[in-house]
Amino acid sequence: MSEQRKLEVLRAIVEDYVHSREPVGSKALVERHHLGVSSATIRNDMAALEEEGLIAAPHTSAGRIPTDKGYRLFVDRISAVKPLSAPEKRAIHSLLEGAGDLDDILERTVRLLSQLTNQVAVVQYPHLNRALVRHIEFVLLAPRRVLVVLIADTGRVEQKVIDVGSDVSDDTLKSLRTRFLGGAAGSQLNLLPQVLPSIVALCPPAVRGIAKALAHGLELLAANSRDERMVMAGTANLARSNVDFPLSIGPVLEALEEQVVMLRLLTEMAEDSRGVAVSIGRENPYDGLSEASVVATGYGPGASAKIGILGPTRMDYPTTMAAVRAVARYLSRILAG
Repeated sequence: MSEQRKLEVLRAIVEDYVHSREPVGSKALVERHHLGVSSATIRNDMAALEEEGLIAAPHTSAGRIPTDKGYRLFVDRISAVKPLSAPEKRAIHSLLEGAGDLDDILERTVRLLSQLTNQVAVVQYPHLNRALVRHIEFVLLAPRRVLVVLIADTGRVEQKVIDVGSDVSDDTLKSLRTRFLGGAAGSQLNLLPQVLPSIVALCPPAVRGIAKALAHGLELLAANSRDERMVMAGTANLARSNVDFPLSIGPVLEALEEQVVMLRLLTEMAEDSRGVAVSIGRENPYDGLSEASVVATGYGPGASAKIGILGPTRMDYPTTMAAVRAVARYLSRILAG
């Protein structure tokens, strides 16, 4: 068989199986895809594909389904990620543009991506410790209690109420905010503990104790930012595709519940030249995801955080890859402000 026809037959089998959930036979391929050869030739081609481990027979029927290896070859042969349709782009724009704070933005994002793909959507919170200080705010709540707010250039907001040890006025707090912001704006979050002591040292002696308390609050917020978190939506889609997990859907749900598994997988996935990463079936290092695929890409400053979907290996890869990449680009644009 010719290499080109082999790829055409494999593509046709993948597309038909994704659409129908039914094993694909040679007669159906000839009728639907106009491959220009006889059914007997297609059967020979399918036998060769099966011998290479690219397709398999799920039972004794004449039909075949793609294997993980077959899906991988199919995905690798997708030359470019297709653009979304105009209505899909408008839907992304209208939903994300109306979002408020970072929590709202990410929750809207996963809901949207889940709706576009009919899969489970997941997004990592931006890594605040890799980001830069955009703004610092001190809000007086009571004579000694201050709300310390730390805002990163990723859009992520961390806040904590602290006791500064003595009464402080609004005017004093505003003056200290100006000092801290002037000294720390643009600094890397992971270097903030090294920057704050010099800011405190330049504060007037009469308010240095309050300044130390505020600096400690900012250090705690920077430390909290190192906690890995993610948001997800669309787990109900897994239940609807239960037939695609013949062993059990339980391990997949467990992997989603144990967020550390998904966070580690997303972090380790390397994007290809098309700007997306695809991990198929047993390529996933976690055994519970051996019947699932993950499509992901980076977003935000340095694309250090990931957004993606998880679903069965029988998925529409071209459409999913396009949706993940498009939503990630819109999300990056919004966070850049």
